[in-house]
Amino acid sequence: MKVSLKDIIRKLRKYEVRIRKAVHSHMHGNYHSIFKGSGIEFSDLREYQYGDDIRTIDWNVTAKGHGSYVRLFQEDKEQHIIFLVDVSSSLNIGKDDQTKLDIIKEITGVLMLSAVKEGSEIGLVCYSDKKELYVAPNKGVKHAYYLINKLFSLESESKLTDLNKATQYTLSILKRKSIVIVLSDFIDENYDKNLVSLSKKHDLVLIQIQDTREMLLPSMGIIPLLDTETNKTIWVNSSSKTFRITMEKRLQAIQEKLENFSKSNEANYTCIKTHEDYIIKLVELFRVRNFHKKSA
Repeated sequence: MKVSLKDIIRKLRKYEVRIRKAVHSHMHGNYHSIFKGSGIEFSDLREYQYGDDIRTIDWNVTAKGHGSYVRLFQEDKEQHIIFLVDVSSSLNIGKDDQTKLDIIKEITGVLMLSAVKEGSEIGLVCYSDKKELYVAPNKGVKHAYYLINKLFSLESESKLTDLNKATQYTLSILKRKSIVIVLSDFIDENYDKNLVSLSKKHDLVLIQIQDTREMLLPSMGIIPLLDTETNKTIWVNSSSKTFRITMEKRLQAIQEKLENFSKSNEANYTCIKTHEDYIIKLVELFRVRNFHKKSA
C-alpha cells in the first residue's frame, strides 16, 4: 500500500518536533546554531576591550596608531544547505518500509523541515552513478514539502553507485559556502579526494546508514545473494567463519575510515543503523556541532 504525501509529512513533522524539543532541552534553547555554522561575514570594527579574542584584532587598522580595533562578524542569515542523497540500489536492504533508503529519505525530510524553520535555503541532489535529481536551494516550508515529495516519489534510473561523481557534481554546482549533508551507506571506493575538497570549501556533515543484516548474516550454509546494483546472483557460504569475518571487517573499515576522515578534515559524522531511533543520533550530532562551533 502506497503511503500518501500527507501521511509522510505528518510523520516527518512529528519527528521534527521531537528533535526541536530534545535540542532545546539539551542545549538550553540554542537551536539556531545547528544549521548556521559556515555563513559568517565581516560586519564592523570597534575598539579592543579586555577579554576580546586577539585573533579578531584588525592589525592593519591598529597599525595606523589610533588604538587597537577588533573585527566584528555576523552570521549569514541566508544559509545554504545541500542534501546529497545516495539513491543507488545498495540501499534497498532492510525490512519493508525500513530499508536503508527509507531511513535516508526520512532523515533528509526531517532535517529539511528543521532547516527551513530556521530560515535556511535548502537544495537537493539525488545521485546513483549519475545525477537522478537536482533542485536548487530555496526558502520556505512549501519548498521543503516540494523537495520531500520529489525525494519520496523518485525512482532511480540507475542501480549503480558512484560517490566520486556525486561529490564532484555537488562541488560544481555550489557557488557559495554551504552546509553539505551527505547521506549514504558509503559502500563505494575512490571518493576521498572530492570529499576532502567538499570539507575544505564547505561545512560537511556525513550521515552513514547501515543495516545489521549486512554484518550479521544468518548461518544457513550455501545461499544465493543478489547484488542489487549489478542484478547478479552470487553463491556464498553463510556458515563460513572466514566469510562472516570478511563481511564484518568490510563494514567496520568503512565506518572507521569515515570517523578518521571527519576528525582529520573538521567534518561531522554519525552512523545510524536502520533499527535505531535516528532522532537520538541526530540530536547527538547537533550537540557535537553546537559544541564545536562554540569552541571555534
